Amino acid sequence: MNRDYPLDKVRNFGIIAHIDAGKTTTSERILFYTGMIHKIGEVHEGETTTDWMEQERERGITITAAAITCFWNPTYMPKGDNSFKHRFNIIDTPGHIDFTVEVKRSLRVLDGAVVVFDGVAGVEPQSETNWRYAEEGKVPRICFINKLDRMGASFEFSYKSILERLSKNAVRMQIPIGLEEHHEGVIDLLKMKAYHFDGEKGINVIEGEIPADYLEEAKKYRAELVERIVEHEDSLMTQYLEGKEIAIDVLKGTLRKAVIDNKIFPVFTGSALKNKGVQLVLDAVVEYLPSPSDIVAVKGVNPNNNEVIERKPLDSEPFSALVFKLQADPFVGQLNFFRVYSGTVESGSYIYNSTTGKKERLGRIVRLQANEREEVKKVYAGEIAAAVGLKDARTSHTLCDEDKPIVLDPIKFAEPVISMRIEPKTKADQEKMGFALKRLTDEDPTFKVWSDAETNETVIKGMGELQLEIMVDRMKREFSVEANVGKPQVAYKETIQGAAEAEHKYIKQSGGKGQYGHVKLNIKPLEPAPEKIPKNVSRYDDFEFVNSIKGGVIPNEFIPAVEKGVREGMERGIVAGYKLTNISCELTYGSYHDVDSSEIAYKIAASQAFQDAAKRARPVILEPIMKVEVVTPEKFMGDVTGHLSSKRAAIEDVGERGMNKVINAKVPLAEMFGYITTLRSMTEGRAGYTMEFDHYEAVPANVAQTIIEARK
Repeated sequence: MNRDYPLDKVRNFGIIAHIDAGKTTTSERILFYTGMIHKIGEVHEGETTTDWMEQERERGITITAAAITCFWNPTYMPKGDNSFKHRFNIIDTPGHIDFTVEVKRSLRVLDGAVVVFDGVAGVEPQSETNWRYAEEGKVPRICFINKLDRMGASFEFSYKSILERLSKNAVRMQIPIGLEEHHEGVIDLLKMKAYHFDGEKGINVIEGEIPADYLEEAKKYRAELVERIVEHEDSLMTQYLEGKEIAIDVLKGTLRKAVIDNKIFPVFTGSALKNKGVQLVLDAVVEYLPSPSDIVAVKGVNPNNNEVIERKPLDSEPFSALVFKLQADPFVGQLNFFRVYSGTVESGSYIYNSTTGKKERLGRIVRLQANEREEVKKVYAGEIAAAVGLKDARTSHTLCDEDKPIVLDPIKFAEPVISMRIEPKTKADQEKMGFALKRLTDEDPTFKVWSDAETNETVIKGMGELQLEIMVDRMKREFSVEANVGKPQVAYKETIQGAAEAEHKYIKQSGGKGQYGHVKLNIKPLEPAPEKIPKNVSRYDDFEFVNSIKGGVIPNEFIPAVEKGVREGMERGIVAGYKLTNISCELTYGSYHDVDSSEIAYKIAASQAFQDAAKRARPVILEPIMKVEVVTPEKFMGDVTGHLSSKRAAIEDVGERGMNKVINAKVPLAEMFGYITTLRSMTEGRAGYTMEFDHYEAVPANVAQTIIEARK
């Protein structure tokens, strides 16, 4: 069986944006224009295809990333000629910061992105976060300034905010014809043509001449665009300086290469809700975003010898794929979404999970049209699909050929910053709750479950109040679990600010075989990782264990038990019982007994030695600090800034957005619970805010004392 679409005619891209910028509305237009749906669902009516979860439709927001496969024949091709048709694998991602994990993991497996901006607000906080994720993954992007039909819309303001806050490499590809209620269409600066959109939902793209009152402006911006393109090709720059006209196809080819290299970010515009401009963005996806064959070979590690190896995006290469998302499906059970980087895989075949070292049968393979499924027999290099029937595969696991193993780089996720106690209402709920929480934590790596050994309570942790609220709601609706929940709590941590040394012997004699473990440890704050990590060092995100034992004073088989004991000591905390983090621990000395030494003895000795040292290493409590943006009418600015200052906020700057003031601040999460209610009451309901995690910071002494008292 051969692939139905050549690799160069496949585009894997995501639609990313701040909440309410119009991502899902744009996705619905894409589905309509590509013929996948025949009726457009609107977010405000709760009928969209990609927002298919009940919670999404009720709230009018995207919670989970939705995968869409569709096909596009560019508007510049003659009608009926399908020789240039492309397969699009699209992921519509959430814009709310609590579900930012969906954006991060989607960008890990996508080749490009369409970044949607609100034409009134321009760049917003989550726009910056998503852009940063794309930068980390070196994902090529095109920009779409949406909502130009709204009152207060300004293409130039939004474009300027992209240049100032995201990248100087953004460049206009279009300018709008009219704004607000006068928004009629767009002007293509490369072709120097005007486009209007006619028929049902603007399905007919009408090309025409540029209106006379826009011609001079268009010429000015075209010259700027051409200059930005030829900068990336010396021969074209020479022609340009000599005053020669450069063919459009040549300019497009150079622009495509620059976009793939992340040197230019083309900016398009329109209004998805009013059906203007979306088809031209799809044309741009074909022309400028990369196919899988344009992407460099993926690198990984051979698990047998830790040798760095690579896989090219070819069907002939050994099979390799990365699982990037798990989703509970009410009809087929658990779905494992995966991106194939090389080779092919067929349903019914056996695949090797190199992350776990286990082999299992791949039952069925499906492509998703949001919550609809299309079964396929074979998936090829560069494609995205979902597997049915994998029991052990989790997010970030690598699937590959057993005889040609590779482990791909895992996706890294942020640690939760907020927690909530949860308990089942009945014994029947208790049995179901464990299963439900397991399924939900498998789906979302930023959602954690922890059992408090002291109180025997279950604690759920996440990135924000909304995320935890949604998870509890899903438990009730999808798993029929009724639960009582406590108030949201801050996920504090502890760390040390100094260095200390401790030694501990654990000796226990009874009638028979005794216990003997003896260790000496040095601890200090964790420093940034060196380029090459020595062989005697085990390095993790928040911890480093250094084995400096000389001469076998502790047998090698007991060293892992020492590390495990230290980790257990970190879990218990020092100041207020919160987990310790960012610590380097060095095992420097110890001794053993030929008969009595055991793993448990060394684990206990190490845990006690670590606790002793940590108490003398200036331990402190850490709290999550949030990046907060408040948008308020100017008349309330003094009240808002004064109130923020009372919440231990560090106000960084105050700017303008249209008629409103924008306040950027760093505020402890502990001070932000219930903030929206207070903000609305002091601004007559006219202000709003967004918040995302920024960093952890030591709490002031007076606040630390309050936290310690509350834990008693």
